[in-house]
Amino acid sequence: MPANLTPQYRAAEAKFKAAKSIEERRVALEDMLANIPKHKGTEKMQADLKRRLARLRQEEESHSGRHGHVIKVEPEGAAQVMLLGPPNCGKSSLLASLTHAEPVIADYPFTTTRPQPGMMPFEDVQVQLVDLPPITLQHMEPWFTNVVSGADLALLLIDPTSPGVPEDVEEVRERLAAVHLPLVGELPEAGDFRDSPLVTIAVTTKMDRARAEDVQVLREFYGTTFPMLEVSVATHAGLEGLKVALWRRLQLVRVYAKPPGKPVDRHAPFILPQGHTVADLAERIHRELAEKLQFGRVWGGKLDGQRVAREFELRDRDVVELHF
Repeated sequence: MPANLTPQYRAAEAKFKAAKSIEERRVALEDMLANIPKHKGTEKMQADLKRRLARLRQEEESHSGRHGHVIKVEPEGAAQVMLLGPPNCGKSSLLASLTHAEPVIADYPFTTTRPQPGMMPFEDVQVQLVDLPPITLQHMEPWFTNVVSGADLALLLIDPTSPGVPEDVEEVRERLAAVHLPLVGELPEAGDFRDSPLVTIAVTTKMDRARAEDVQVLREFYGTTFPMLEVSVATHAGLEGLKVALWRRLQLVRVYAKPPGKPVDRHAPFILPQGHTVADLAERIHRELAEKLQFGRVWGGKLDGQRVAREFELRDRDVVELHF
C-alpha cells in the first residue's frame, strides 16, 4: 500500500533534515508523526518515527540534566533489543549465550542492577541485546522508562518452572503499561497518543526443565498476544531459531552498496527499515547524494542489474549501484 505522504509531512521532513539542534530535530519529528497518514501502508514508518523520537527525547533529557544522573545505553549495531522479565527468568543467561557479554548470573533475584549490553552476531550483522534488572509489582528502576523507550524490539522472558508464572509476567506488563510502554505483538493502528508501544516476542526459557503441560498453558495464555518461541540455554535448543525470528521481527533489510565499475562491498551492509527506497539509501550514505540521485541499478531476487527509479523499494540482501 503506498504511503501517500501529505505536503505537511514533507514540509516537516524537510525541517528535520535542516535541523541543527536536538530540540529542532525533536520538534520536527513530532510534527512528522502528527502529520503522517495513519493507515497500514505507513505502519513501519510510524514505528520508525516513534523510535527515533524516543531516542531524541532520551538524548535531550541526558543533555539537560533535569533528572540528575541519567542512565542510558547508546544503541549499537543494526538494532537495539531489550531483555525484559520478572526475577530469575533467565535474561542474563540468555544474554551470555547469544553474545560475548559476561553478566553476573546467580540463582537469586535482582542479580542484574544496571543495563548490561552485548552484541549478538547474526549472519553479517550485529544486533545489540540489553539485559535489564527484573521488574516486579513492588519495584522498577526509576531510569527504566528512559532506557527502554528507544528500543527497536523487546524479548519478554517467561520461566515455565516459576511458581509465580504467569502472575509475575503480568506484573511486568502492568508496570510498563502504566508508564506508557505497553508490550505488543503488533503495533496498534490506534491508541493512547502518549503510549510508545514496544513490539515484543515472548520467549519461554528453561525448556530443558519445563513440564510439557506448563508450557502448553503458556502457549494458550500468551500465544494470541505475542509471537512465541521456546529456548534452553543449557542445551542450546531454539537459540538459532530465536536469532532468525528476532531479525525477521525487526523488519529490517540489509543493502550492499556497489560503486559503478567496482565490485560490491559485502563487509558492511547498510541497514534500513523495510519499505525504504533507493533514495533513502542515498540519503543514508550522504544527505546531499539523495538530491543528486538520478536512478539506481539493483541486483537481487529476479533483478540482475536492472535500472530502477529513486522510489524503488529495497529488499533484504539487495545490491545497489547509485547513479547521479
